[in-house]
Amino acid sequence: MVRTASTPSLSVVIPVYNEEESVGLLHERLATALSSLGCDHEVIYVDDGSADGSFACLQAIAEADKSVTVIQFRRNFGQTAAIAAGVDRARGEVVVLMDADLQNDPTDIPMLLSKFDEGYDVVSGWRTDRKDPWLTRRLPSHMANWLISWITGVKLHDYGCTLKAYRREVLHGFRLYGEMHRFIPALAAQVGARIAEVPVKHHSRRFGKSKYGIRRTFKVLLDLLTVKFLSSYGTKPIYLFGGAGLLLIGGSWLMLGYIVARKFLFEEYLVESPLLLMSVMLLILGCQSVLMGLTTEMVVRTYHESQAKPTYVIRRVLDGGR
Repeated sequence: MVRTASTPSLSVVIPVYNEEESVGLLHERLATALSSLGCDHEVIYVDDGSADGSFACLQAIAEADKSVTVIQFRRNFGQTAAIAAGVDRARGEVVVLMDADLQNDPTDIPMLLSKFDEGYDVVSGWRTDRKDPWLTRRLPSHMANWLISWITGVKLHDYGCTLKAYRREVLHGFRLYGEMHRFIPALAAQVGARIAEVPVKHHSRRFGKSKYGIRRTFKVLLDLLTVKFLSSYGTKPIYLFGGAGLLLIGGSWLMLGYIVARKFLFEEYLVESPLLLMSVMLLILGCQSVLMGLTTEMVVRTYHESQAKPTYVIRRVLDGGR
């Protein structure tokens, strides 16, 4: 990105949904924290179809503070969509995400930004002293964090903490759908981002009620499968479908060999064994899986070549020492 005099170095993106009692206090604290940094900045609030007076409050904030941009959705699209809209609008070299419910603390932003001097591309907040109910929020979160870390290979204690900072360039190699905002560190790791995790403060909710429910857990699990597929097999799907197909075909031949051996050793009729039908079914499924892998390979190549989308990401180029 070409820097100009009006281009901020820091963008703060905040999704808002029915937080009319919180946004005023949040902006006061945020303005104080950002003023201490001494850098050009912008704050982007994304009103995710709020049904209360949140947009009116944000409108008043934007009129009083020229560094504020407010995006209003026509309806509620979800937190991931709100974050994606804010990131698309952001112009800063560094993008900070945080919640609007006053549970994240803006005074932690300078600490997050200081880690970039150590060469990190993503700095994730870790709510070590979390102020949420243990059974309904913290226990499912601990289980989800362990599962996500294990499957993606990106070890973080708190994927659910929205307070995170990113170098802008690591946010441009993927699009966000569903509930995938919590997987941004794992997606950024695919393009070679260096990731750090730091403890941050967490406050009890003062106004309103949480928008998170147990139903969201199932959505997260399904999105996790998507992330795993894209990270491991996004450019070579034949490894997944073809590998599964070869296993099924191999199992089919082993089963067929077993029933043929029993035919000669014990004079059993092949048609009397249910294993014959199972062997044929495995052979058909295996062939279909291999063909699906080949078809998906063609789709992947069409996707990359039609958009001139590279299969690699360059951090920097040294040309004659430059």
